Amino acid sequence: MIPNVKLNTGASMPAIGLGTWKMNEGSEAESAVRLAIEAGYRLIDTARLYGNERSVGKAVRASGLKREELFVTTKLWPTDFFDPQKAFDESLSRLDIGYIDLYLIHWPIPLMPRSVWQSLERIYQSGKAKAIGVSNYGRSDIEKVLEYCIVPPAVNQIKFSPFDFEKDTLECCKEHDILVEAYSPLTHGSNLGDKTILEIAARYHKSPAQIMLRWCVQRGTVPLPKSSNPERIRENLQIFDFELSPEDMQTLDRLS
Repeated sequence: MIPNVKLNTGASMPAIGLGTWKMNEGSEAESAVRLAIEAGYRLIDTARLYGNERSVGKAVRASGLKREELFVTTKLWPTDFFDPQKAFDESLSRLDIGYIDLYLIHWPIPLMPRSVWQSLERIYQSGKAKAIGVSNYGRSDIEKVLEYCIVPPAVNQIKFSPFDFEKDTLECCKEHDILVEAYSPLTHGSNLGDKTILEIAARYHKSPAQIMLRWCVQRGTVPLPKSSNPERIRENLQIFDFELSPEDMQTLDRLS
């Protein structure tokens, strides 16, 4: 069983999800999402930029699960800031899943008009998106939105791992009850052979990936590992049956 975490909207979100960045539209994305859902994933992350919303939606519809059992995220790319409502409607149409659980501004742009966030607030108030948030926002970006928002961001999705420990951004989000989602939590595999990671993994009889994902969970974030490999998809879920010690957490903190 995958635990849930609470958003500031009161809604629940699974504590781990599948990332789909660089999964091609068609068989790769659809197959990976289907495998993930069969393995137990209930959170799927996509974006307009990824170009695979149709495949994600097809896999969600084919799962046989009730819509409310799955949590789907997609994102607004800055080139669509001129008409966020149109971009949202097009994403929802491609997904074809009734509503979107979480809609994020994909990237902060200097001097972003407050009208963009206000458009997301209207989408949230319409019920077509159950929560709204941001991605790749640092402290100053978040505090700027908080100055004028009526509905605060529920989530900030950032690059986050033991090798990308964005401590200040994490602390800012906690101060304002904004959940952090961790993308690239496995650093695209580039650090799975790190000596410290391997030593800790051996002590817990876990894989290096499981150690890095567990660190994300214990830092209060929701990791979004990306994989289309069936074995790794299943392995990445097995992180809720152990806990890293405070000493090991501190050791991992120092890797960035």
